[in-house]
Amino acid sequence: MLSQLLSADINLIQRILPHRYPFLLVDKVVEINGSSSALGIKNVTINEPYFQGHFPDQPVMPGVTIIEAMAQTAAVMVGVSLNLVDQSLSVYFMTIDSCKFRRMVVPGDILKMRISTLRGRQGNKIWRFKGQAEVNNKLAAVAEFTAMVELPQS
Repeated sequence: MLSQLLSADINLIQRILPHRYPFLLVDKVVEINGSSSALGIKNVTINEPYFQGHFPDQPVMPGVTIIEAMAQTAAVMVGVSLNLVDQSLSVYFMTIDSCKFRRMVVPGDILKMRISTLRGRQGNKIWRFKGQAEVNNKLAAVAEFTAMVELPQS
């Protein structure tokens, strides 16, 4: 049963999220604790398309992509915990609050996204999460965000 999975590899992630290159920003979710928390991984490489312009002489991962990586981790957690694999799940940002950036994320970093659910459960369309992104156990970014989770009408 998928709701008992403790992790999601890239193949399962792609069965949950509609995102693809260049906007798939989570490589693996290594811990999924039901719908309450998850830990996602993004291996940051120089091959990311945004590094061409942000910034050519000192590549820095844009803050908005860090927040998006946290949101994608949250969507995988919801997809696994609610058995929404292969269900054409769509998740849309509604709000981003209390967002702070604490350090630069650069090529070669392993970005860890720690997600916890503040509000949401099966049957609800609106979910609220807290995300923390870390590199080498140092806080890179933090944010709270609200998202609407939709499935196609059958």
